[in-house]
Amino acid sequence: MRRREFITLLGAAASLPLAARAQQKAMPVIGYFHFATPEYTPMAASFLQGLKEAGYVAGQNVAIEYRWAEGQYDRLPAMAAELVGRKVDLIAAFGPPLARAAKNATATIPIVFEVGNDAVAAGLVASLARPGGNATGLSILFTQLTPKRLELLCELVPQARTIALLVNPNSPTAEPSIQGTQEAARAKGVQLSVLNASTDGQIDAAFATFATTPADGLVIAADPFFDTRRERLIGPAARSRMPTIYFSRESVAAGGLISYGSSLGDVYRQMGIYAARILKGEKPADLPVEQPTKFEMAINLKTANALGLRVPPKLIFTADEVIE
Repeated sequence: MRRREFITLLGAAASLPLAARAQQKAMPVIGYFHFATPEYTPMAASFLQGLKEAGYVAGQNVAIEYRWAEGQYDRLPAMAAELVGRKVDLIAAFGPPLARAAKNATATIPIVFEVGNDAVAAGLVASLARPGGNATGLSILFTQLTPKRLELLCELVPQARTIALLVNPNSPTAEPSIQGTQEAARAKGVQLSVLNASTDGQIDAAFATFATTPADGLVIAADPFFDTRRERLIGPAARSRMPTIYFSRESVAAGGLISYGSSLGDVYRQMGIYAARILKGEKPADLPVEQPTKFEMAINLKTANALGLRVPPKLIFTADEVIE
């Protein structure tokens, strides 16, 4: 082999790692910022599906860095700052506290959020139609649907006189949830008892109060903390024979009685599509905050039978999913 050819081949071989690194650096990185634990993967699959539909496949032309807060609000600022320091190209923030933490951490990195309350009232965007700034996403109305959950529970337990509402007092959605549910309770002619829980021990204590302060049903306010504590809610509800309504169908699939809320799978998929559009060059400021068009109700008839409840045919007919 001629010396010049050898040097050329050697130079090409030496440059391969550098080219690989350059290519890797060019791949956009999404910070997947979630309140739950790594076991909360079905919804992540929906997000990745949305990305794929819009032309991005994880591991091929986009990288995903997962950050799981494991239900701890106090971890959010540091985790958001870590993603910003990592210089990710976009942050996907799941839940109002995470969206706020991401927004506080950066005014330049694009943010796609999912929030259960009013994104304008939460200070995340200037308006739904024209968000402005670096954030947009979906407002999934979980807080606004809390009164509807009380109404459904009253249909399921028509003899109810007192309904309890479990809220996380540390959540920005707590007060709006209480206000809306109080109005719904007055309209239905029932008393509302508000219970607070932001730790596992407080969840246990809330259920313990039913021994001395009986209630005829329980509404779980939509909150990421409660979403990470499904088993801790479903088990005591069954043991105390408490008819309980949740905000996600996953709780019903795990043995809960009834749920009503936005389709989270559809919401996460749309977030993936929005993230892809931003990676392709669109600005969050110009992408309107969307609201869900699909809501789902799930009923677990096995749980209803165990509680001695007769589910009205109307609820069965209108339910999107009935577990027998």
